[in-house]
Amino acid sequence: MTVLYGALAFWLAAWGVNTILARSRWSDLRAVRIFVPVLFGFTLLVLWQGLVRGLDVSPVILPAPTDIAATFANETDTLWVDFVQTVLKGALTGYLLGCSVGFLTALLIDRSAFLTAGLLPVGNFVAALPIIGIAPILVSWFGFDWHSKAAVVVVMVFFPVLVNVVQGLKETDPMQRDLMRTYGATYGQTLMKLRLPAAMPFVFNGLKIATTLALIGAIVAEYFGSPIRGMGFRISTGVGSLNIPLVWAEITVAAAVGTTLYGLVALIEKIVTFWHPSQRV
Repeated sequence: MTVLYGALAFWLAAWGVNTILARSRWSDLRAVRIFVPVLFGFTLLVLWQGLVRGLDVSPVILPAPTDIAATFANETDTLWVDFVQTVLKGALTGYLLGCSVGFLTALLIDRSAFLTAGLLPVGNFVAALPIIGIAPILVSWFGFDWHSKAAVVVVMVFFPVLVNVVQGLKETDPMQRDLMRTYGATYGQTLMKLRLPAAMPFVFNGLKIATTLALIGAIVAEYFGSPIRGMGFRISTGVGSLNIPLVWAEITVAAAVGTTLYGLVALIEKIVTFWHPSQRV
């Protein structure tokens, strides 16, 4: 129980520090804004460790963070193989293909009122389909290797990107478009110099949504058929064999990858859309 009481005491102390910093005059400093969530996350890990050890929770139910860290260190080769299979081959390939096709399709839709009226409702319908219904079909079409996982990711990210880009292209005012026509600008010049820059916040919104969907799609698709590697395969077999620390190690890798990809897209957005009010913080 000593560990449990220590963890609770640490939680209360860290909570107090976070509260003081969040309400202090230094709360707007970048260092403080980074330190507060880092301290909060570290506090959760300490509380997790204390509760598991203090209450003697079975590793089958919930392993301690130290057990997960030990498994992570011992299974580095396995985790790397799964990372390559799921992230680099399945998720990243599908993400790049799906986002590219979604962006190009949005440009085609923008040129055609027929496609705008016909394809977007179909896109919304397909986007609402559950992944557990799509994944088995695509696995049966493309096989058990990473190609089927990439296909699932393409389907998942295509429509969020499509819808956001189409909406972004409508953001310019009629007066702005009339001014471009007055200057004799072609459709391509208007698109590159006016409409695409104005659409960038929407484009990046779609890309950020797609980063999370890509990894989820690749992992879930591996539940329906996969070679003996991949995050989804390892999570499924780990739960079946009660190797829960390995399951949490895979979840940790997935969370780290998803956060990194989202942060990378957000960083690129900050550079590209520096002029937008949302970036003036």
